Amino acid sequence: MDYVNLGNTGLKISRLVLGCMSWGDPARGGAQWVLGEKESQKLIGQALEAGITTFDTANVYNLGSSEEYTAKALWAVADRADVVLATKVYHRMRPGPYGAGLSRKAILHEIDESLRRLGTDYVDLYQIHRWDPETPIEETMEALHDVVRAGKARYLGASTMHAWQFAKAQHVAEVNGWTKFVSMQPQYNLLYREEEREMLPLCADQGIGVIPWSPLARGRVARPWEETTERQEKDARATSLYVEGDRAVVDKVGEIAERRGVSRAEVALAWVLASPVVTAPIVGVTKEQHLTDALAALELELTPEEYDELSAGYVPHEFRI
Repeated sequence: MDYVNLGNTGLKISRLVLGCMSWGDPARGGAQWVLGEKESQKLIGQALEAGITTFDTANVYNLGSSEEYTAKALWAVADRADVVLATKVYHRMRPGPYGAGLSRKAILHEIDESLRRLGTDYVDLYQIHRWDPETPIEETMEALHDVVRAGKARYLGASTMHAWQFAKAQHVAEVNGWTKFVSMQPQYNLLYREEEREMLPLCADQGIGVIPWSPLARGRVARPWEETTERQEKDARATSLYVEGDRAVVDKVGEIAERRGVSRAEVALAWVLASPVVTAPIVGVTKEQHLTDALAALELELTPEEYDELSAGYVPHEFRI
């Protein structure tokens, strides 16, 4: 496993980040396809054995149970100092006006709740899950700065927003002497490349670490187009993200995978890893084979011709936040 700096920081993260949305209590968030505590413990243990040291979760993933399961699995076998732990804040956690969003009140409450569930007194990376149009960005950035000053987070990051919003947040932090974001977590894969237009060039220019989510497009590029999964059938958002025009890219992944004698997942993830702006993709796993494929992708080097073949059939999508 290689370890790389997250943007212009000294924080070393593993070249693969393990996404922790895949487990939790289905009774606490509605995602019926998630794994239970024992299954998550096994996969997290295997990830650690493979050298993955960076784990990404969020308070909203199964309403906190992902954080709880992740913590139980990690601290049973790993030292806190050897792990890079990231979580997020924004989405609704409870009813009422303060149960969601990026107000000072919400942030200061949610960081303490996340730390309690995660069984630690700090997270390495605290990220805003989305942009909050109802809260002045000045209030959000000052509150996040205070979280860092209090020692509850080492670094700050952001996820999935317009490039102008990210640039505005960074400017507000800079002019006020507050902590700036060091990373961006966008959706980026062979079927969704809209971030190449503005966000990724901005990150490259500013030295921002990029840790994309859904590098396998919720598995759509890892299997034939007609093949479905339990998650796809139960996850309404998964069916709305991609369109019939994406079939050509999925078919091309299959062609190259067959030609190279590797899995489709390896090919699709190798394409993401080949991007010079990507620091480390976030991989979600629900089976041991998913982890095996992700690790194998680190060793797969696409030819320039294969990279171009995979890129050629892209269909523009509506920008989604």
